[in-house]
Amino acid sequence: MNLNIKTIGLLTIAILFFSSCNEDFLDRASEDQVEAPYFFNTAKDLEVATNDFYAMLPGTESYTEDAKSDNLMPLNPDPRIRGARIVPVTGGGWSWTNLRKINYFLANYHKVQDEAARAKYSGIARFFRAYFYYDKVKTFGDVPWYGKVLDAKDPELYKARDSRTLVMDSVMADLDYAITNIPAEKQLNLITRYTAMLLKARAALFEGTFRKYHGLEDADKYLTLAAEASNALISTGVYTLYTEGGAESAYRNLFSLINQNNTETILAVDYELGIKIHSLGYSFTSATAGSYGLPKDLINSYLMRDGSRFTDKVNYNTMGFYEEMQNRDPRLTQTTAGPDFRVNGETRNEPVNLTITTTGYRLVKALPDRSQWATSAGYFDIILFRYAEALLIFAEARAELGLLTQADLNLTINKLRARAGMPNLDLIQANANPDPYLETMYKNVDKGDFKGVILEIRRERRAELFNEGFRWDDLMRWKEGLKITQPIVGVYFPGVGAYDFTGDGAADVFVHTGSTSGAPSSVTSMININQRTLRNPITDARNAPEGNIDPLPQNGKFREDRDYFAPLPSQDLLLNDNLKQNSKWDE
Repeated sequence: MNLNIKTIGLLTIAILFFSSCNEDFLDRASEDQVEAPYFFNTAKDLEVATNDFYAMLPGTESYTEDAKSDNLMPLNPDPRIRGARIVPVTGGGWSWTNLRKINYFLANYHKVQDEAARAKYSGIARFFRAYFYYDKVKTFGDVPWYGKVLDAKDPELYKARDSRTLVMDSVMADLDYAITNIPAEKQLNLITRYTAMLLKARAALFEGTFRKYHGLEDADKYLTLAAEASNALISTGVYTLYTEGGAESAYRNLFSLINQNNTETILAVDYELGIKIHSLGYSFTSATAGSYGLPKDLINSYLMRDGSRFTDKVNYNTMGFYEEMQNRDPRLTQTTAGPDFRVNGETRNEPVNLTITTTGYRLVKALPDRSQWATSAGYFDIILFRYAEALLIFAEARAELGLLTQADLNLTINKLRARAGMPNLDLIQANANPDPYLETMYKNVDKGDFKGVILEIRRERRAELFNEGFRWDDLMRWKEGLKITQPIVGVYFPGVGAYDFTGDGAADVFVHTGSTSGAPSSVTSMININQRTLRNPITDARNAPEGNIDPLPQNGKFREDRDYFAPLPSQDLLLNDNLKQNSKWDE
């Protein structure tokens, strides 16, 4: 057979195979097994098949997912924050199409004679099955476990949910298989053994802390798995932290790389100009598409440069912008625009622009150079897995187990702090003097001897992983959903008038009640407090003449008895009488 014709034929079969899987397997018979003898014959077939699974991974939403939490306030608050989620008729994340593809692959891959290819690609498939189910458990709690392809007559299609323990133990087993069988190689855009190690640590930490704070059994079992998996990755010595640019720039530089490198980044989504592009630069700089703003309580959480707590200052909640940005953890002004903010590749400071941020704290982490700010002009890579997360997981898991040592902190948290030019975290001091500001933020935190250091690790996690899509999951696993209901406010203004945000002696911002007369010519941003209302930080009065910018006057809403899980679609409940709706969603 002509090689080109054979290649086209194989690609056609692959397309037919995957297009036949586009319908939810709960709604159709399994009719494509007949194609297996024609497709699952070579290592290349397995590679082509598993390449389709990568569509399960997030893309640019990784850098905007925090806008569905208390970490980032967009122009239009998400229904999850507003407490406005409803029971969907279909969808809502309750889709099983991807699982069917994976299980079909696992039922047929063994026909390939290449043993190394079988091991590698079956490992990748089981990585994705673990990824699929981890997401389902986070979203819905108990879910039915399906380890094989089902046809329309299989009674298992209509079974009840399996126990959370069965599903998460199966996730761990899949990841153990992936870790054993996928080669240990550094590949920026492909699943490797190291990706599987980090996913196991991530999933086990979620499960362990969820069980601990929600009063479920076996929390320590999963926390131990999280510590072991993260430590195994750390111990390989394959990855380290990205430090180019030093303490004042390295953190920002990591996320500004057009093409990620594999110093710290374990897995990234590859974008290329003219081939695969995105609009993140546009959404980060548009007054209508995103207008993302960081909240004041996040700003407050960053330490002073000397390691002391900003919130120990008497006037921390009524401090002006320029003053509050001085002598802080350098990651603060690599995350939000500080007084001396410059766009990547430029030599002049960027004018203060509060029209593109709901809170006055402008998002600059992962902000690209100006050439990528137009619609669909972005082509910098998106990080999905990075080494820093492993350091945070190991420290948190050990602390939650009550086993954390100063040596553990030096191996993990203090390496992150060193990258930022910050002093070390001291275990004894942290536990002897828990931060009262963080205690108010996280009311359900462990009340034992390790409370202080657990709070500090949460501080570090929020600062280090900000806007990488972890925040909502963190609040859910810590049983801190009510944190959403705390005020989400921005920059403080003591009243109308002109304000110098850059410290150069010239006003940059003018706050008014409708008339801009009297605004200095140097002003680059106007705030009409009749439109962008203020909230008094002392009395909590809304529409106050002085206070913090208040983009969500009604506050976030969260039902403690319901909102830790999403609702199942009503259509699926009708199709399967054995499925029951998550608690309180049927009211």
